[in-house]
Amino acid sequence: MNRKITTSVYTILIGALLFASIGFKPIAVEANSLDVSAESAILVDGETGKILFAKNADVKLPPASMTKMMTEYLVLEAIEKGQISWDTETGISDYAYRISGDVSSSGIGLRQDKQYTVRDLYEAMAINSDNGTSIVLAELVAGSEGEFVKLMNKKGEEMGLGEFEFVNSTGLSNSDLGENHPEGTDPNANNLLSARAAALLAYHLVNDYPEALDISSQLTDELDGHTSQNWNWMLPWDNANFAQFFYEGVDGLKTGHTDEAGYTFTGTAERDGRRLISVVMRTDSIGARFEQTKKLMDYGYNQFSQTELYPAGHQIKDQSTLNVAKGKEDTVEVETNEALVTSIKNGEEDAYDVQYNINEKLLDEDGNLVAPIKKGQVVGTMELTYNGENDYGFITEGKQVQSVDIVTTSAVEKSNWFMLTLGAIGDFFGDIFSTVKDTVTGWFS
Repeated sequence: MNRKITTSVYTILIGALLFASIGFKPIAVEANSLDVSAESAILVDGETGKILFAKNADVKLPPASMTKMMTEYLVLEAIEKGQISWDTETGISDYAYRISGDVSSSGIGLRQDKQYTVRDLYEAMAINSDNGTSIVLAELVAGSEGEFVKLMNKKGEEMGLGEFEFVNSTGLSNSDLGENHPEGTDPNANNLLSARAAALLAYHLVNDYPEALDISSQLTDELDGHTSQNWNWMLPWDNANFAQFFYEGVDGLKTGHTDEAGYTFTGTAERDGRRLISVVMRTDSIGARFEQTKKLMDYGYNQFSQTELYPAGHQIKDQSTLNVAKGKEDTVEVETNEALVTSIKNGEEDAYDVQYNINEKLLDEDGNLVAPIKKGQVVGTMELTYNGENDYGFITEGKQVQSVDIVTTSAVEKSNWFMLTLGAIGDFFGDIFSTVKDTVTGWFS
C-alpha cells in the first residue's frame, strides 16, 4: 500500500487541525506586562543574545520536532567541513523507510528504489518535518543514528545548551521507534530541551548557518512528485486558513508536536535589520503556538528598540589614555573598536552605563602598558551595565554583560637600548640624570 499523503489529503488534515484549534484573536500587549499561554517561553535578540522575556525558561520539556534543529546544524556543519555535500546521494534504510511511511507524523513516504541527495532530504526534514529523512541524514553523517545522537549531545555541550538531552534525531519518543531506537539510549526516553536551550540552539543555527533560513522560509517542498507544505503558518501564505497567522518578517524556524510535548514552536523573524528568536513550549493547540509567538514578537518589536548607545571610537573622559613603559612615547590613546548597540525597552533609556576594564595581564607592576604596542591592539573591554529592574541576562553561556573591545589608536615603538639604559639609571639615581637624558634624547631620536 502506498502510504504517501497527497496534497489534497494533507490540506484537509491541516484544515481540520486548524478549526479544532482555538480561534485566532488579535493580541494587544501592554507596555509593562506579557502573559504568554505556554508552559515555558523565551524571547531573545538574535544578534546580541540578550534575553528580552522569559517564562519557566530553564524547565526541560519534550521539544518534539524542534529536536531537528540540532540535526540540521550537524548536517550543515558536515557540509561546511567537506564530509558531505548538498549533492551527496544516499539510499534509504529499512528503518528510515518504515518511519517515513507513517503519515500520522509528517511522513512523506521515501522510496527504496532510488538515491536521494542531501538537499532533497534536508529540505523534506526542515520544511515538512519528515522523520525518515532525519534518520537517513543521521545515518549518513555518523554511520548510525546511535552515533549521531552522541554527536548531538557533544555539540549541545559545546554550545552550552544547559538543560538538554538528545536521544534521537527526530524528536519522536523512543517508544515510537520501537526496536529501532538509537543504540545506547533508553527505549522509553524522550528528547528534552528547555526553552532557553532551544533558543540558544536556534541562535547558533541562524548565526552560524544563515542558509538554514533560506530553506525554513520555503512554503512547500517537492519530492517524488509530491508537494508537502511547511508547518510554519506564520509565513506569507495565500491560503486563507493560514493567512490569519502571518507575521511580517518570519522566515523560520521549526515547529513540533507530540502528545507529550504539546504544540511547540521556535520562531524567528527579521524586521529592519533586527532579528528576534522566540520559543513556546506546551501550548495547547496548533494555532495557539503561533498566537503566542506573535505575542512575543509584538512585545519584542513594539516595546524594545535597537539603540546605539556609544559609537565606535568612543572614549571615556579621563580614561582616554594609558601610560606606556619602555616606549618612545609615554602614553597611548585608547578607544572602542566598534559601536555598542543593544535592545532597550521603552522608558529604560537611562538605565544603562559603561565601565572600562583594562586587561591587567598586559600591565607591568606600575600599571603601565609595555612597549612595543601595535595600533589596534586590544587592551581591554568596555562593558555595558544595566541598572533597571528586569534583567534576564544573555542566552550565551557565561555571558553576563554586553561589551566591545578597547583598542589602541596608534602604535608605540620600543625605545632603543641606550635610552632604556639611561632611563634605568635615572630611576636609580633620581633626578640628577634627568637633564642629561633630555639632552641625549635629542641626539638619538
